[in-house]
Amino acid sequence: MILQSSVFTDFYKKSVDLNQQILHAWAEHSLFAWRWWIGILLIVIPLILWMKYRNRKSAGRLQYAGLFVALASSNMDYIGTFFGLWKYDYEIFPVLSHYIPFSFFVLPITVMFLLQTRPKTSPFLKALIYALFSVIALPIVEWIGIYDPVKWHYLYSFFIQFFIYLIAHYIMVGDKFRNLYVE
Repeated sequence: MILQSSVFTDFYKKSVDLNQQILHAWAEHSLFAWRWWIGILLIVIPLILWMKYRNRKSAGRLQYAGLFVALASSNMDYIGTFFGLWKYDYEIFPVLSHYIPFSFFVLPITVMFLLQTRPKTSPFLKALIYALFSVIALPIVEWIGIYDPVKWHYLYSFFIQFFIYLIAHYIMVGDKFRNLYVE
């Protein structure tokens, strides 16, 4: 048991050292670089659009679905970066191993807008549009130099985003929002 603890202690020390190096490199090369500012815009612009154009009557339902998208996307990002399938440069905040503007702002807000726009449209058609959006956006952010699909193909993202949208749709239309019952 002591040997196992020693192995994990070594991993811990290496991890702390590597994290310090990452933080230093981020502060020296990423923070306030033009690509970093793109990330800030990818947070601010969707938020402003959402605040201005959201359907206030359905905001709770939409944000519940958006929360699912944010959690699903950030967890997928964590898993993908952990296994070296892709990487991000110019992260907004280097402590998290995923690209915050996409996981918590662009993708959830895009889904929320799709959900509130033409609610009678087939969810499969909207899922297709959303998945195509992600496949179009990924090469752009790769070209800019923010995203690097090390061992990843865009087609995988297409299918994942397709199903994330369908689940978000199901969450939004589900009957989970009954009136609060008070005795």
